[in-house]
Amino acid sequence: MGGRLWGLKGPVVIMVGGGHRQGGRAVVAADGVASGAADGTARSRRAESAVPNAEDSGAEAAGQRWYHRSEPQGRLRGDSPSSARGRGRAGRGGEPDSSVWFRLVARDRWLLVLLAEHKVLTTNQIAAAAFGSVRRAQDRLRQLRALGVVFAFRDSYSGGGTSQTRYALGYLGARLIAAQRAVKPPTPQAYHQSLERLGLWPKLGHHLGVNQFFCDLASYARAHPQQVRDPEGAGGLTMWWSEKRCADFFWNTTTKVHPDGYGCWEAHGRSVRFFLEHDTGTEPLAKVTRKIGDYRSYPTDTFGVVLFSVHSAARETSLRAALRRDLAGGDPGFVIATAYRDLGPGAGPAGPIWALWSPRGGEHVAGRHRLAELPQRGPYVVHHEPWPDQPFSQAAFNPLDPTILRLVETPTAPSAVLHSAAAESTTYHQPGTADFADDLTLYDESDAEIDHLRALAPDQPEHRRRRWPTTWLG
Repeated sequence: MGGRLWGLKGPVVIMVGGGHRQGGRAVVAADGVASGAADGTARSRRAESAVPNAEDSGAEAAGQRWYHRSEPQGRLRGDSPSSARGRGRAGRGGEPDSSVWFRLVARDRWLLVLLAEHKVLTTNQIAAAAFGSVRRAQDRLRQLRALGVVFAFRDSYSGGGTSQTRYALGYLGARLIAAQRAVKPPTPQAYHQSLERLGLWPKLGHHLGVNQFFCDLASYARAHPQQVRDPEGAGGLTMWWSEKRCADFFWNTTTKVHPDGYGCWEAHGRSVRFFLEHDTGTEPLAKVTRKIGDYRSYPTDTFGVVLFSVHSAARETSLRAALRRDLAGGDPGFVIATAYRDLGPGAGPAGPIWALWSPRGGEHVAGRHRLAELPQRGPYVVHHEPWPDQPFSQAAFNPLDPTILRLVETPTAPSAVLHSAAAESTTYHQPGTADFADDLTLYDESDAEIDHLRALAPDQPEHRRRRWPTTWLG
């Protein structure tokens, strides 16, 4: 609520709670808290816990006292109205406002990189990927919104209510990412338009579904470390490529594979790389099965298995029947597994929901397996520190590595490349970082080997694959 204090000279704005008026317009965020605009504009409230030094430790939270100011000020201490409108502009002597750096911790910077890589995430997805609880995520996201580094929006439903809050990079957050990557930052107007397009993006629901798949894997690894970690502490979601990054690597002049995502899941020493096809039921099955032809023209089995995640059991049955009909009983040349998402509570993508598809079985499901129990395919990369611009990249390979490029360019005889590379030392050159060396192996297990590994008890470390192999598996 707001009002005027009579008897004082000049206009005085009174604020209580989460809103204020500027230029005759009330500005309230998606969750009822005063928020910055899409271009990073700051407002007059500052979060209590986000203070840069001890001098601000006595600040009170908005809503706990009456504020009266003669003119609107920015949330960051020392902001003037002009600097608040141009968030991130140079301050004194060409210097940016440094107070935001005092407020961002390592997890905040990691979250900004995650949003830059995957565009938009919901509150629950951010909580699953980076926080121990939804409440902690909400509290910190509210403070990051107050700083202008994230932008929040929601959809209103015709029957009442709203969607879960979605988060993207705010304008100041986009400038920080641009500075980290040493690229030119976007202009406020251009970024404002990009956020408007994101809110009205026709594929937003599909995109959030893909992100949910990977965030569920991250959440499972966080909640059940004893089920995914090996004795060396490695495991879980060790690679997550966005649709854009997949297109940059898998879509080339000769073959065109466009998965919704690409990842690596590790549990108890097993490493499964996969292409994700997230189906919402809006496309006809004929269009879905046409993707099999693209995967057949690509060395898919060299890089991973293909996962089809559909929305219902009926859709899965129809998809498996369509695959048998379109392939006419032939072998696609790579591993296909299907699952439907309404199996019930607790049946996440890491659990026993995946049914292997074969030409003989068709739509019949003989059994379901955990993601870690699927056949291992793809290059194995010795774990390294996550790359600065790619969260969840401990097992990511460098797409510019010569060995990887030879695998892409030689789809008909990959084994020749693999065995010839056995004596070579594979060196990765991550753009913008120091050089580092990695050993790669390529998994190509037979069905008998898979059955043997499934039968092993998890407490038999002598049967596990070596974590740091130095040769190629043919």
